[in-house]
Amino acid sequence: MHLEIYGRRRDLALFNLAIDSKLRGCDLVHLRVQDVCHGGHVTSRAPVMQQKTKQPVQFELTTGTRKSLDEWTAVAALRHSDFLFPSRVGNSPHISTRQYARIVHQRFDEIGPDPTAYSTHILRRTKPTLIYRRTKNLRAVREIAP
Repeated sequence: MHLEIYGRRRDLALFNLAIDSKLRGCDLVHLRVQDVCHGGHVTSRAPVMQQKTKQPVQFELTTGTRKSLDEWTAVAALRHSDFLFPSRVGNSPHISTRQYARIVHQRFDEIGPDPTAYSTHILRRTKPTLIYRRTKNLRAVREIAP
């Protein structure tokens, strides 16, 4: 498959998962296929142990995220035990947090907004911000934000 299409599918799955999971970049890049897929399909909920806090979190995966992850794992021919976002660099098993940040900046640069105004942290906080704007319920936001 053409490298550009491969990269766009990966990036869409990465961004969708970043928004739905609200995980830090270090936790996001360490995810394996088995963390979000069971029985060959992406699950609607996924539990993860956070590296920084050592606390378990569970997040819901929206239909769009599940679809983009299904497409990404198929295109990349990922196996159950593979890292969800493998590196193309030979000595690294998954993309680095620095590479994740470069991908975010590159994509925002392509669509127009000032890429320096956006970061991986912005993706992490997108869903809680949207929920708060819709509900004005701070307790609900605190319960979903890892």
